[in-house]
Amino acid sequence: MDIPLSGFDASEQQLTRQRLALGTLVDTLRANPSPGVRVRSDEQLQQTLEEALSEHDPTQDVHVFGYGSLMWNPAMDAAEVRPARVRGWHRSFCLRTFIGRGTPQEPGAMLGLDRGGACRGLLFRIEARKARAELQLLWRREMFAGAYDARWVAVDDAPHGPKALAFVVNRKHERYIGGHPAADVARLICTGRGVIGTSRAYYDAMVRALDQHGIRDAGMARLRTAVLQAQQALGAG
Repeated sequence: MDIPLSGFDASEQQLTRQRLALGTLVDTLRANPSPGVRVRSDEQLQQTLEEALSEHDPTQDVHVFGYGSLMWNPAMDAAEVRPARVRGWHRSFCLRTFIGRGTPQEPGAMLGLDRGGACRGLLFRIEARKARAELQLLWRREMFAGAYDARWVAVDDAPHGPKALAFVVNRKHERYIGGHPAADVARLICTGRGVIGTSRAYYDAMVRALDQHGIRDAGMARLRTAVLQAQQALGAG
């Protein structure tokens, strides 16, 4: 099933894709990193990409599993997009962020794919001839700070079906907050603010994407309640 990416801002996608292609996004972060944020070099990014591709037949298309911002702003040239589910992982606001949608003074919270449970999202198919170039853009977007690891995951419980690349959270990273109380995470979502916007706008985009694709996510449903309560408390304060 090919899913049209309706409801997305095409100009925003192009801007993001252009910055990734030029490398200006990563260059900006390297030039002025937030305290406590380490940005990988081009050589380190390339090494992790080669490690991931060493497990893939270069004559075959590459599948990428999107569970967060890739669902509403993929910024990649995909030949096909369809619903998909992976087992053993779940989406979670399990990363504190000091860049983009947070600062050390006003940290936010970002999504990761964490261990346990199951996750429904979107599966992007990239043609083999375009795979390396497209993945290089994705690596600049997802892998620059070391908060994610690239992992091949089984899709749709099919033993002989496609495996997909997914960006799973690095639990050893100092910004990992998996297991923290929902109220604490909700407060980060409601107060985080950085150079590209707020953590709340990112959270709202995630909620809209889940609703648009008819995805029920129990963890996100519980977080909705906590975010509402945090917003009410902040408003009362």
